[in-house]
Amino acid sequence: MIELACGSARSSAGPDAYFARWVDHGTWPAWSPDTEWVRVAGPVRTGTRGVLKPRGGPRVRFVVSACRPGREYTDTSRLPGACLVFQHVAEESGAGTELGVRVTLSARWPRCGRGSWAAGSGGPPRPTWTAWSRSSRRRPEPPGSLRRRWRHDR
Repeated sequence: MIELACGSARSSAGPDAYFARWVDHGTWPAWSPDTEWVRVAGPVRTGTRGVLKPRGGPRVRFVVSACRPGREYTDTSRLPGACLVFQHVAEESGAGTELGVRVTLSARWPRCGRGSWAAGSGGPPRPTWTAWSRSSRRRPEPPGSLRRRWRHDR
C-alpha cells in the first residue's frame, strides 16, 4: 500500500456536520474541486455503490467501504490493477473536531487459475532473499542470456 496523501485539521464545528457533507454526494463538487459529479444508488451506508467523474478524467465506480455516522466515511475505487481508498475521519475533541483524510493506493493481485490468492495473505508468496539467491544459482543460465549481473551475484 502506498500513501498518496494525508492531512489533518481542527474545527469548531461538530463531527456530524462534516459527516453530513461527506454523505451528501451532490455537494462534493463544492468542497472537492477536482470532482465534476457523484452519483450513488440508494441510501448511503457501508456497501453502497456509486460512480464519480473527476474533472478531466474517466468515470470511476466506487463502493462505500466504511460508513460510521459522525465518525468515518471511506470510499474505495477499483482501478485496473489497483484500489484507490479515500478515508475521511472526524473525532470530537475538547476544542471541537479533529479531522483527518488519508488517500492510499494498493496493488491488486491478478487472479490465478480458478481463484485468487488466499484471502488475507497479502498477495502471492514472496520468496525470501536467501531462497531467491539459492534458486537462481541452482538453475543454469540459458545460452545468450541477458541476465543483469548485480554485485550480490559475484
